[in-house]
Amino acid sequence: MSTYAQKKGFGATLWDYLTTVDHKKIAILYLIAGGFFFILGGLEALFIRIQLAVPNNDFVSAGFYNEILTMHGTTMIFLAAMPLVFAFMNAVMPLQIGARDVAFPFLNSLGFWLFFFGGVFLNLSWFLGGAPDAGWTSYASLAMASETHGIDFYALGLQISGAGTLIGGINFLVTIINMRAPGMTYMRMPMFTWATFVTSALILFAFPPLTVGLFLMIFDRMFGSNFFDVANGGNTIIWEHLFWIFGHPEVYILILPAFGIFSEIFAIFSRKRLFGYSSMVFATVLIGFLGFMVWAHHMFTTGLGPIANAIFAVATMAIAVPTGIKIFNWMFTMWGGSIKFTTPMLWAVAFIPSFVAGGVTGVMLASAAADYQYHDSYFVVAHFHYVIVGGVVFALFAGAHLYWPKMFGTMLNETLGKVTFWLFLFGFHLTFFIQHFLGLMGMPRRIFTFLPGQGLATGNLISSIGAIFMAIATIVLLINVIMTQVKNEKVGNDPWGDGRTLEWAISSPPPFYNFKQLPLVRGLDAYWLEKMEGKKEMTPAEPLGDIHMPNNSFVPFVISLGLFIAAFGAMYRADTSWGLLVLILGMAVTLGAMFVRSIKDDHGFHIHKEDLMDDDNDKGAKA
Repeated sequence: MSTYAQKKGFGATLWDYLTTVDHKKIAILYLIAGGFFFILGGLEALFIRIQLAVPNNDFVSAGFYNEILTMHGTTMIFLAAMPLVFAFMNAVMPLQIGARDVAFPFLNSLGFWLFFFGGVFLNLSWFLGGAPDAGWTSYASLAMASETHGIDFYALGLQISGAGTLIGGINFLVTIINMRAPGMTYMRMPMFTWATFVTSALILFAFPPLTVGLFLMIFDRMFGSNFFDVANGGNTIIWEHLFWIFGHPEVYILILPAFGIFSEIFAIFSRKRLFGYSSMVFATVLIGFLGFMVWAHHMFTTGLGPIANAIFAVATMAIAVPTGIKIFNWMFTMWGGSIKFTTPMLWAVAFIPSFVAGGVTGVMLASAAADYQYHDSYFVVAHFHYVIVGGVVFALFAGAHLYWPKMFGTMLNETLGKVTFWLFLFGFHLTFFIQHFLGLMGMPRRIFTFLPGQGLATGNLISSIGAIFMAIATIVLLINVIMTQVKNEKVGNDPWGDGRTLEWAISSPPPFYNFKQLPLVRGLDAYWLEKMEGKKEMTPAEPLGDIHMPNNSFVPFVISLGLFIAAFGAMYRADTSWGLLVLILGMAVTLGAMFVRSIKDDHGFHIHKEDLMDDDNDKGAKA
């Protein structure tokens, strides 16, 4: 399979990726797209820090600063963190449960292309009259007053992207419920699979409120309704509720897969099973459950009244408890373990104090009375960057190093990995630690400049210097990736030597059918159990037989392209004569592609067991 892949030309490879329904290739697509948007969001962050490096700076104008600020937040959350999390969920989860693919491979592809076209649409706003400028939360009072088409790009782009995420979440839920290998009970699933499971359930319930909110905004801005127009009986606070009923579960959608990645890393590199597995599962589920009961802590100063504020304050503090359980279990996993400080392990160890610092400020903010001081200050900015960067981004870097060999069959350079780690860790704390104090000194969020003599100059300069270190760290990572892929030194199925779960029992990268015979799972850390009995591979749970696989399809790309076209029509409908025509044309493309999908029988194909035996013989000959 691998030799075959190398012989294809560029065009053939491109077509393969445009039409693929293989979860491993879709993971690579998510990784590339998410990586691109991560760099874009990082550049926007650098522009923010350059502008704020000195008082009275005019590096960018006030209006352009609002656009950069809005796009930095929106890009990092929706177009970088989400797809990168999805990349690991796609690449690893089906392997961990012993499945040959996800439940709905076609939908997996559709989910990616919807996300991709939504993200591209949103970023085209830069070239088509200005980006959204109402903050990443796009509060209705600001969004409705915005003059340009920026907010339209935001609402339509996130609507398309969000549909893709929702489809992906449903797909993963069904996959985990239906496609576990024989013997893989729920309480034998690896922690990363549990995290994927709970995250997918959160996506299922959190994205519909966002979808509703965005539709209301689209109707208000493009079709003349008055949901958020106070003069006509609308209410802007409704947007805040709809947004945060999505927005708070969203941060748990990001952090739970990060927790899952770290759970795998601590177990592998401490050479011990994860301490308190069942309590970890319970904590993950509880976090998912409580995540829906805390949204109004973003709105303490809105005027909901003391009773609402008190209830949400208590719920927010309660959510720190299962998170604390996880922190202690990770530390107990390391306790008495035979620890190897590889690059992923360094990220994992650094994550604990960094994330706890973010959690502590979170509990401070949860006190409604105190929040009147902190609200809309840089203290809040420091808090959520400590949890999102110190939690999610650290996990993405750690996961990239841990699973790179499984995704690509090559090992990233450990020395360069550690250089990236130390530069980023230093830069991260330098940038954001000082922001807590800037916030307490009264620096508001989202201001584009400040005056000399306000006591804010030194802190902002330090913060901006830290950002440069993070930028250098990211460049080192890119160099590492390019060098690794150019050298192309292949590794075996368990390159870290201590893999515990099913994904390390098959070759790196895995064959397109993943498992020749479905593995028999006899307990938690299934592969580790077999290794302890001196076996090199899993005991099969079935005789060798034909394997049924899905066909590639170009239809998901076309469905997504149609919505991309239709979005332009919706946006320009009021201004132009051709807008409505483009809207109808785009919807026709989408619905036409859906119709083709509905009437065309696609039965997939079979890999015959003779071919599987030939694969074995080839491997034997190579060895």
